Amino acid sequence: MPVNPHRPNRSEAEGLHPASLVLVSSNPLPLPIATLTPNLDGLWLTDDLLFNFQRCRRRMFLDVYGDQQLRDPPNDYLLKLHQDSLAHQRTVLANDLVHRPNYPRRDWVAGATATLEFMQQGVDRITQGVLQMTLENGVNLVSCPDILVKQPGQSIFGDWLYAPVDIRLGKRPKLDYQVAATFHAYVLAVVQGMWSETSWLMLRQRGSYAVNLVEMLPRMQEALQGCMETLLQPEEPELFIAHNRCDLCQWFSHCYGLAQSDRHLSLLPGVTPSRYAFLKEQNITTVETLAVAIPKQLESLPGFGLQVAHRLIRQAQSTLQNQALADVTPPHPPPHPLLSAIELPTASVELYFDIEAAPEQNLVYLHGVLVVDRFAQSEIFYPLLAEHQRDEGLVWEQFLELVWQYPDAPIFHFCPYEVQTAKRLAEQYGTPSDRVEPLMARFVDLHERVTRVAILPVESYALKPIARWLGFDWRDPDANGAQSICWYAKWLETGDRAFLEAILRYNEDDCRATHRVKDWLVEFSQNFAS
Repeated sequence: MPVNPHRPNRSEAEGLHPASLVLVSSNPLPLPIATLTPNLDGLWLTDDLLFNFQRCRRRMFLDVYGDQQLRDPPNDYLLKLHQDSLAHQRTVLANDLVHRPNYPRRDWVAGATATLEFMQQGVDRITQGVLQMTLENGVNLVSCPDILVKQPGQSIFGDWLYAPVDIRLGKRPKLDYQVAATFHAYVLAVVQGMWSETSWLMLRQRGSYAVNLVEMLPRMQEALQGCMETLLQPEEPELFIAHNRCDLCQWFSHCYGLAQSDRHLSLLPGVTPSRYAFLKEQNITTVETLAVAIPKQLESLPGFGLQVAHRLIRQAQSTLQNQALADVTPPHPPPHPLLSAIELPTASVELYFDIEAAPEQNLVYLHGVLVVDRFAQSEIFYPLLAEHQRDEGLVWEQFLELVWQYPDAPIFHFCPYEVQTAKRLAEQYGTPSDRVEPLMARFVDLHERVTRVAILPVESYALKPIARWLGFDWRDPDANGAQSICWYAKWLETGDRAFLEAILRYNEDDCRATHRVKDWLVEFSQNFAS
């Protein structure tokens, strides 16, 4: 059965008794069940909805009630994540005999019935099963753990019970993973009349992880309560754009368009969800009202302080004026200290460096270096590419040979990742310290320099927003690091060199964008000095 598209009104919630559940637990500590009061009769609340709620209340709400035509189609990176997840599941299940219930997609009743039959038979492992329970307020909870594993114990089936297992791509047992795993155990406890000792996560690199149900149950209950309260409210939750959470969401374009039309404060760098809540308490809800705020009005708010208050106000002013401003926030009294020639060197030869990597595979597959010779008036791009995964060490050596051809050239990059990766590769491949340590002193992080001295009318201080504000355009407008990872995976899969050429274009543009930012920063400092 599909998710019920109809939302009850508040009057339907009146007069209902709270749901409760009392189970005998095999754990040494009791696991109480939360009181769940909203009336959402007929709603099918799945573990996917609960998981998305933890990431974003608005996303979960739109998944249930939103116009599905407004969703973005899944991009290549999301499709790759899905394929990687399926591959990880196949690896985990490869050596085990598993039973898979047969039921129409999203027909939760049929799925729960077919799963229950396997559990009653006592089969060892069930994959893609469905667990379902109905609360007294009419909410149907649906849990779909990746595996149900038979274990010794007492349940309504006999002298066996089941424990849930979730297969996840992540490296760490993130809190939202554990809450979802606890939800599986919660619903399973009703189905089999007994709590499992634990709920398991199978992580791609870490392997199995036992979730502490006693510790996690209150968090799950709180999330479940909040989930239902959000679904009960008459209007969708207020949007908040946080690129680290929103960029892969299929509602991003819809929400971002609304945020842009309203000039929402979340589009200002430094406005976090918690800071936004305190700004609203001060009736500061627009860029205009923030731009004229008094620093002392904000500095005493939790999570602010004098520096944050000054910078946020200057950020709003920069956005309204659409121009770069010098960062004169305390403790830097005017005139603001300028970048010295040591901090921002200009040399006869300069190197601009950008890495492409697949973190999940712990693989660096491209070192892009743009060599800018000011005397010869030349710019040459060197793409040091590992066409096969086994070539990572080879291209690392090629990178070292190239940069040591110019022993006095500063190496400009954007953000600390390039330096961190170079240190890791040096250790991994046993590079002599006399080839590495002098190299470290040559790296110049332009992100650190820009954010220290300038405030820009951008939504993020990442390379793309800054370079685009300066007028730089990428040849592939939609290219990004995630797309590069997809292209490399496609190259390995198909052997089509068009994917490699796309990666090289994107990486070269990143290097040239870094060059553009550096030249602008020099000019900005000089203009401020004059």
